[in-house]
This record gives sequence, C-alpha cells and structure tokens, in this order.
Amino acid sequence: MSKPVFLVTGADLAADALALLGRYDVVYAGVKPTEADLVALCRRHDPVAMIVRYGAVNAAVMDAAPALRVISKHGSGTDTIDKSAAAARGIQVVAAAGANAAAVAEHALALLLACAKSVVAMNARMHAGHWDKATHKSVELEGRTVGLVGLGAIGLRFARMADAMGMRVLGFDPYAKDLPAHVQPVDLATIWRESDAISLHCPLTDDNRGLLNAQTLAACRPGVIIVNTARGGLIDEAALLAALRSGQVGSAGLDSFAVEPMTAPHPFHGEPRITLSPHIGGVTADAYVKMGVGAARNALAVLNG
Repeated sequence: MSKPVFLVTGADLAADALALLGRYDVVYAGVKPTEADLVALCRRHDPVAMIVRYGAVNAAVMDAAPALRVISKHGSGTDTIDKSAAAARGIQVVAAAGANAAAVAEHALALLLACAKSVVAMNARMHAGHWDKATHKSVELEGRTVGLVGLGAIGLRFARMADAMGMRVLGFDPYAKDLPAHVQPVDLATIWRESDAISLHCPLTDDNRGLLNAQTLAACRPGVIIVNTARGGLIDEAALLAALRSGQVGSAGLDSFAVEPMTAPHPFHGEPRITLSPHIGGVTADAYVKMGVGAARNALAVLNG
C-alpha cells in the first residue's frame, strides 16, 4: 500500500526535514509551480499535507486534494495561501514563524547600512576608477531614529541590532506584548513623523496593503530611508518612486516587490538610490534547514493530532 503524500511546492527540502517524513512519500512541484501544476499534482497524488515554498495555494488547488489536512508554510509569511478557503474546508494553515528571523533581520540591517553608507554607489564609482573621498558624505546611524512596523521575531531581532548601534528604536505592532526596554511602542503617525529610517517587518493583509503610499510617505521626515524585507504589497511602488525622485525619500533598500519575480524593464531599474535584492533575505543555508524542519514539524503536529 502506498504511503500518504507530502506535496512540496518547490524543488527540494532540507535533508533534516526529509528525515522527519519517513512515513510519507514526498512529491516536489518544482521551482516555479503554476496553479495548473499544483492542481494536476494534487489530483494525481491527493496529498495529506503541503509544504509551501513557492507559488500560491488557492481554493482550486485545495479542491483537487480532498485528503488535504494541513498547509505548512516554509517560512513565516502565509499571504500566498488562501486562508479563508482553507478554513472553509477544514484545512489548517501553519507557519514556521521565527525560523528565518536571524537571516531576514541581518539582511534588513545590510540594506539599511547599504543605503546609509552608499555602499553600492561607492563600489560602482571605485570600480570605474573614481576616488570620491573629498565630496561624499554618508549618513551616521548612531543617534538616529529607526521606526519598525511589525515586532515579531524578525522585527525584535532587528530592533536589538539597531539598539546596539546606538539608534533610538520606535515600534508599531498592535499584537506585540512585553516589549524590551529598548523598543518604544508608538502609533503609525509617530513612526512616520519621527523616524530617520523605517523598516517593515509585518505580514501583508488586506488592511495594510499599500501601507506606504503617497500620503504616508509625505508625512515622513524628508530624506527618510525605507527598508522592506517583508512583502512588496506593503508599498505603493509608484508612490515610492515619486518620493525618491522628489527627495522626500532619501534612499530605499528593497527585498520584496508587488510582483515577483521582478520582470525587466521595471521602473526601479537604474534608480541610483534604490538598492535591490531578489527576495533572498531569508535565504541562507542555516535558514533553509530551520524553515524546512519547522514546516515539517508543524505539519506533522497537525496530522498527529
């Protein structure tokens, strides 16, 4: 008799995670699974669990897998899973929250420093044979204020690093409790008004889509640095580009985008004050193992009651 199936919406899974799934067959959907791919695989294998790495899992996918009991995110963001459809079908949605917190927080700090210190621009100038010591001035972060939107595992780890650099840390998160002393809880209006840099660490919801838009960016301090390692839908990209070109936003470090993968040409391409990375904040060798193990354990916990 064949084993029940775990469907992984990706091309691989960490060996440590696979070791936990010995009682199951593991089927891979590949690196860029479409809805049609997932529906076909669900019809063929009728999985009891899915581990979601890439692609979206909607009602059509769920309906193709009547045995499906749990959808487990390989990471923390579940916005690519239709949670309402899952709830209506009695399917639990779980996430490996915190598994990639160190990786993402470090990447957010790297983007903040790249923006403040003009790392990318100076590197290009040096490789072109220039020496701009007499004319360039970077931003010193000590004594500056950073505003964090989202104070989960990633946001709090970033806050600790910012505090260690001597920054004042403001934070907004209506669900956060028992915050450390170095994080000052404030409302969003205060984040916009008082922050020299803003870093986004919250999930994407219908309520906060376009959180940074023409109105909120105009309420920020002139020259503010924007960092986003969360979800691209949190930012109105056209409004951000306009604010960068006007000087209202000094620079931006972006790891996530409204449409992924980003296709060329894109309005951000060639903008000298935007530092881009392809949503790899959580992609490290260590985080890959942590997220895989977390996703497998979370799914097994549901299956085992």
